[in-house]
Amino acid sequence: MSEYILETKNLVMQFGGLIAVKDVSICCKTNEIVGLIGANGAGKTTLFNMISGQLKPKSGKILFQGKEIQGTLPHKACRIGIGRTHQIVQPFGDLTVLENVMVGALMKHGAVHTAQQKAEEILELVGLAYRRDVRGADLNLPELKRLELARAMATEPSLLLLDEVMAGLNPVDCQGVVDLIQKIRDRGMSIILIEHVMKAVMTLSDRVYVLNQGTLISQGTVKEVTEDPAVIASYLGEKKHAEA
Repeated sequence: MSEYILETKNLVMQFGGLIAVKDVSICCKTNEIVGLIGANGAGKTTLFNMISGQLKPKSGKILFQGKEIQGTLPHKACRIGIGRTHQIVQPFGDLTVLENVMVGALMKHGAVHTAQQKAEEILELVGLAYRRDVRGADLNLPELKRLELARAMATEPSLLLLDEVMAGLNPVDCQGVVDLIQKIRDRGMSIILIEHVMKAVMTLSDRVYVLNQGTLISQGTVKEVTEDPAVIASYLGEKKHAEA
């Protein structure tokens, strides 16, 4: 049996004449947090979309728990244990926070009562239990980000794909999400994290992959990647310049 919960092998995704992802191979071990970084348009979310079934690769393989899953439909990918969040949070605005999370829980639990119990447990974990009866449309951004995490967790994934869950948050709220992700990993979760908040990436990640214009240009520990001249030139240098 493979030591990896997820492996991608030479994935390619093309839109017309644009190659968005080119020969990308990454892996994630059980109970590991893997960071995925790169400039906007580098192909990170496209890679997530292939893993979660929203896009079918032009070529290459995706192995989840040792089985090929490329081309699997999103709801089936979710059922076998792949959960994800999205950059743009879109809750069911007229449903309560609890009901939003129950929608995810019903993917694995047919009984409404059981799904409610699961949803309540997850709201406690993410710190939203006190907002359980508030409409999704009435949450602020930090609460929406936590709700998005809760909905993904409710599907009881083995692998969680987090797409910029800290985007738009202030440093205090970012630290809260970092603490939450660490709690989630401590529950036995494997996580792949797309994030531009480098402090969070460096704090959380066991290993990091760097994409540039659809191509994997570096991989390794946080220290190895952040000292790689190719990464500094293509990504970290631009960020440092922008923050100066």
